[in-house]
Amino acid sequence: MSVTPDRPLLVGVSARIHHPDTPVLDLGGIWTKTLHYMEQSVALWLMKGRALPVMVPAFEADSLVHRQLMDLPAYAATLDGLVLQGGADVSPRMYGEAPLRAEWSGDAIRDAYEIELIQAFVRAGKPVFGICRGLQILNVAFGGSLYQDLPTQAAGPVTHFDDARYERNGHPLALEPDGWLAGLYADHPRSWVNSIHHQAIHRLAPGFRIEARCPEDGLIEAVSRPGGSFLAGVQWHPEFPWHAGEAAFDDRPLLNDFLQACRQVRDAGRSG
Repeated sequence: MSVTPDRPLLVGVSARIHHPDTPVLDLGGIWTKTLHYMEQSVALWLMKGRALPVMVPAFEADSLVHRQLMDLPAYAATLDGLVLQGGADVSPRMYGEAPLRAEWSGDAIRDAYEIELIQAFVRAGKPVFGICRGLQILNVAFGGSLYQDLPTQAAGPVTHFDDARYERNGHPLALEPDGWLAGLYADHPRSWVNSIHHQAIHRLAPGFRIEARCPEDGLIEAVSRPGGSFLAGVQWHPEFPWHAGEAAFDDRPLLNDFLQACRQVRDAGRSG
């Protein structure tokens, strides 16, 4: 009798959004349209773990698809987990503050979409993992706040964003003892990670645990929520390789643990 192989994991990825009303350059053509997209590096990172990335489209008030047709719970029921991509700032209004500068106003449309998406996956008991902005929106979704701009609000010895160096910019990472990440990296409690952000967690959301910090300034670099389904995020970009010799953060245990959580939920659903 032939055995049907397990289907690949289907991992949802929140959409990054290009809004044509705020172009960096007046490029015309397709750039005059609202674009939802998945960054290639995120897709390839998930594919490295033999998962199939599936972008979940966003929606706006004037979208061609009306909101009532965007069934986010159906995505949560069908997919095995969710990854929140990096991208534009989170709007300070989402955590009760006015933007200190116009360019830090963020993307409120994406914020609302991702928070509803997070809630749908958490209700479905599906794993959720946030990358950079994804960590920040997780913290905000559960009642935390952010520094709108690290250089002006929390200046320290570390440059967390360098436009010229981008993913080649980095700093040390120290894992908090006895945590989820410390369990995955028991032999490497310190490493180096890339750093591409000017915003970061200020007030930690209730119920969340700090998993890692930048040891040079104490900035929160990773969090998780103990109990319940897998819910965690990191401030760096594990999908971007960081070449720092033996001290470089190895993304494989992190990716494998997230995908294993997705696999366990999928298999439990089959046997339930």
